[in-house]
Amino acid sequence: MDLATPDLLDKLAEEKERLVKMKLTHAVSPIENPQSLKEQRRAIARLKTEIRRRELNESAK
Repeated sequence: MDLATPDLLDKLAEEKERLVKMKLTHAVSPIENPQSLKEQRRAIARLKTEIRRRELNESAK
């Protein structure tokens, strides 16, 4: 990832908020592509993985 760690944390917060909004929308009226919920969860997991990888690299130094 090309973003700095603080930027990744900001993006993670935005993506989590977006997922919550998508879930609420889907609960009220089904969204057109329910697969997008899965894609959103995976995007969040990728961000968390990158943040954790950076934490481990910093602690190893």
